[in-house]
Amino acid sequence: MKTFPMFLRMAGRRVVIAGGGEQAAQKARLVLKTEARLVLLAEALDDELSALVVAGRAEQDEGTPTPESFAGAALVFIATGCTERDAALAAMARAAGAVVNVVDQPELCDAFTPSIVDRDPLVVAIGTEGAAPVLARQVKTRMEEMLEPCLGEFVAMAGRMREAVARQVPARARRAFWRWAFSDAPRRLHATGAEREAAKVLKQAIAEGGAPGERGEGLISLVGAGPGARDLLTLRAVQRLQEADVIFYDRLVDPDVLELARRDAERVFVGKEVGACAWPQERIDAVIVAAARKGQRVVRLKSGDPGVFGRATEELAAARAHGLTVEIVPGVTAASAAGAAMGRSLTERGETDRLVLATGTCRDGDAAPDWGTICIPGTTLALYMGVRKACEIQHSLLAAGVPAASEVEIVCSVSTPQERHVACRLGALAATIAEQEVSNPAIIFVRYPKTRIEPLAATPPARLAAVG
Repeated sequence: MKTFPMFLRMAGRRVVIAGGGEQAAQKARLVLKTEARLVLLAEALDDELSALVVAGRAEQDEGTPTPESFAGAALVFIATGCTERDAALAAMARAAGAVVNVVDQPELCDAFTPSIVDRDPLVVAIGTEGAAPVLARQVKTRMEEMLEPCLGEFVAMAGRMREAVARQVPARARRAFWRWAFSDAPRRLHATGAEREAAKVLKQAIAEGGAPGERGEGLISLVGAGPGARDLLTLRAVQRLQEADVIFYDRLVDPDVLELARRDAERVFVGKEVGACAWPQERIDAVIVAAARKGQRVVRLKSGDPGVFGRATEELAAARAHGLTVEIVPGVTAASAAGAAMGRSLTERGETDRLVLATGTCRDGDAAPDWGTICIPGTTLALYMGVRKACEIQHSLLAAGVPAASEVEIVCSVSTPQERHVACRLGALAATIAEQEVSNPAIIFVRYPKTRIEPLAATPPARLAAVG
């Protein structure tokens, strides 16, 4: 290492920023996360920095810079935006004994500003000695995904309990206690917003002299994997994958998503392939409950959002029937992802102010939905799992008075390398799906705006584009 990473106590110490524009403001935002005294060395300040001075969060030094301007500073940032002036001020600050950072001039820096993941009091700093700041930001992004947003509050709460742990938990059991606190029920509860429950569990364990002897019953998380691309997962979904002992996943879950799980997690495929043996829902319910009752952290990984045609109701009921803790971690549903892929809003003021999500496939024996009754003027109808029911859907909508010239867009395998788009008119929906060999996973959009749709002399040919 050419540089030595360390954390400095900043409370009450003086930090000087030379400059009054956007570069200076960027450094000011960092310093304001600390308890340092901030001095802005500049004749003129932009609006953001001026507001800091007015609010008393910084002071302005409008005088001509001298070595005395930097004397006693814990850190100096040079950010005037002028290369020559920056170099001169850096030399002056260094002569005054200050540690100097010059924006965008690593050769003039004594110290480098790292990329920071802030979960105060937990702080992660990533540095590349100025060689690859873009890489540092990429690493920061991965760390942000790993650490839940409220983790700092949990760390602070645990810190407040350290004295109690020292008094009531034997020394030989403290390491196990803290390992349990940060990897098991207390942190998990806090991450889901159950702060009081997390505190209660911690205090109970302290009162009993240590972590529970057994892990107890596990947690079932119904996690939305999104439409395909793994960077569309939520931060909470990534965290649950990294905590999971066993993952039950569907056939539509992209293999890249499973790579986000910890390596030693068991992976169990419970999807249904065309022509292959299916896992009945009752069997899926049974295996996830059995795993949780062993004390395992269970992730039921579903494509899209678990609450949108994802059979979540059955799995919630099965878990609750056995007194197990169960949660839903929402995901990006296919309609949202497909709208983004098409580059258009699914609603439009004055035209389509009603978005309806409907299924094209029901349980065996159930009557088909009456799609025509829900598609009224002003509606964007998003149909999931409707490819094989295209004829019935087309007939239902036309019979209900939806114009044959209504715009239809179909998005297949959204957010994956296999994504493609097909466009047609409602009157040609079934024929287009057959001609273009459209297959699942696909979502069908029927747009029925409030304004009159002009009939077409002839339905234009389907438009097909590969994306990705």
